[in-house]
Amino acid sequence: MSFFRKLFRLTLVCFDFAYEIVWVLFTRPKTRAARAAWLTRLTRRVMRTIKMTFTTIGPVPESGAVISNHLTFFDIFFHSALRPCVFISKIELRKTPLLGWISMMSGTVYVARGAGGSAAKAAEGMGQGFRDGLPVVFFPEGTTGIDSHAIMSFRSGLLAQAMMLEQPVICAYIHYEFSPLDLAAGKTPEHDFYWGPQSLPRLIWDFLGLHEIHAIVKFSANPVAFSEEAIANRKIAAEEARVAMLLLAGLPADSPAPVSQFGPAS
Repeated sequence: MSFFRKLFRLTLVCFDFAYEIVWVLFTRPKTRAARAAWLTRLTRRVMRTIKMTFTTIGPVPESGAVISNHLTFFDIFFHSALRPCVFISKIELRKTPLLGWISMMSGTVYVARGAGGSAAKAAEGMGQGFRDGLPVVFFPEGTTGIDSHAIMSFRSGLLAQAMMLEQPVICAYIHYEFSPLDLAAGKTPEHDFYWGPQSLPRLIWDFLGLHEIHAIVKFSANPVAFSEEAIANRKIAAEEARVAMLLLAGLPADSPAPVSQFGPAS
């Protein structure tokens, strides 16, 4: 029964994606804002099909830079479903079948670590998102973790670009809850939903067996108040931003940063 339930849900999700892809191919949204709105439409449609719900705590930012912890590919679904936004992603996502095309059509800005001019291109893309009045969302941990009660060290590059563009930086903290039915079956977000060593197809297949996922997305009421030292030194800024996210998550400010053992991340 579990296999056929997964297959049935996969069929429904494929229909949702096919419908929205045909829609965007016919409408061809021209602006980044219109493309971001299409991604919001797509994610909300899929989330209704597979019973993904969310609760927000704090004001949902409608502009500026939004930094979030990163646990699973589906973080993108929830951030997008809240309101249209622009994502900053590693260039590897662009090469992923289907998801890469969807990310491109939704106005995602890509960055390549270590590539010449990458920072300038990221700043240009971020600036366009800001000028369009959209919040720009990125994950400063740089990869996914498998523990919602731990925040990894922050990479400073994109954060420095947002600060250079004089944008407020808002922290977002997301964690997930499973239905009593899934918990009774021994399933947990850490083992059955977060992105660990498994491949993306395996992650999606396991996810289709879940009955319901609920996300709690918490936003800070105010932007990160960077010190003068942080404004002058992006490494210090990354540390201060991480402390702000720890406090938002209800974790001690001196919590050690775990080292990720896994590579995949958006």
